Amino acid sequence: MDYHGKIAVVTGGAGGIGRGLVVALLTRGASVVIGDIETTVLNETVSELSSMGQVRGVRLDVSDSASVEAFADDIYGNEGRVDLLFANAGVTSGGGGLPWEQEINDWRWCFSVNVFGVAGTVLTFLPRMLAAGTPGEVITTSSGDGGVAPVPHASVYAASKAAVSCFTEALAHQLQKSEAKVGAHVFYPGGGLLDTGLWTAQRNRPETLARVKPRPPAPGTTFAEFKAQLEQLGLPADIVDLDWLGMKVLEDLDEGKFILGPNIEKFGPLLHSRADAIAKGELPPTLLH
Repeated sequence: MDYHGKIAVVTGGAGGIGRGLVVALLTRGASVVIGDIETTVLNETVSELSSMGQVRGVRLDVSDSASVEAFADDIYGNEGRVDLLFANAGVTSGGGGLPWEQEINDWRWCFSVNVFGVAGTVLTFLPRMLAAGTPGEVITTSSGDGGVAPVPHASVYAASKAAVSCFTEALAHQLQKSEAKVGAHVFYPGGGLLDTGLWTAQRNRPETLARVKPRPPAPGTTFAEFKAQLEQLGLPADIVDLDWLGMKVLEDLDEGKFILGPNIEKFGPLLHSRADAIAKGELPPTLLH
């Protein structure tokens, strides 16, 4: 794809994986609009990356449909179109502990961003992209945790990412069936440890969705703890270069892949074993098996 002159939108693009996507898009010549809930970080990121190309930021809360609508109106009023939509914003549940120790607000908080935020972003932008009648791409950010198989101690997050993957697959099939000029893809971040704001997502959790009970202890819930645990077990603990990860996504788009991201071939054996277990009516193995 020739990205020069393309208009790209990245939600959750002020930091972490989203910022890596923005860097990659600017490197390839696209103009980028970043949507993010953290105004200070958003402004800092735009300032830092402005020398790379045309980039601007708009505050966005993907869990608020009015905010998403205003975001889209702003972009179509200024840029006039969207060629590449990255529905990337995401959070953890923040509940910690075992699945039955999660509270309903943990589910509401996580799903409001990871599921309703992704769905709302696509529902708001895609009809306009289709109406334009020009080629475009919609990319959602999922996770191997849920999108492929769950990590049992992250049950709510895994459930949200399973929803994203299922939705995106259905979307891609329907776009193909209707012979639309817009395609859909799902992105599975990987390649090593991801040191992103996901680990501290609670900083943006609204008070109305706060936990009622104290958060149960859950070792390994900070990035430093998780990295130390892997090192103690003798497992790989290399940290991913997020700019490289963003470039990998664009390279996979160039190749026309539906599933984007590094090392996706590693999921093959696990998916086969899950399929075998399901066919026997047995409990499938998790992402940790």
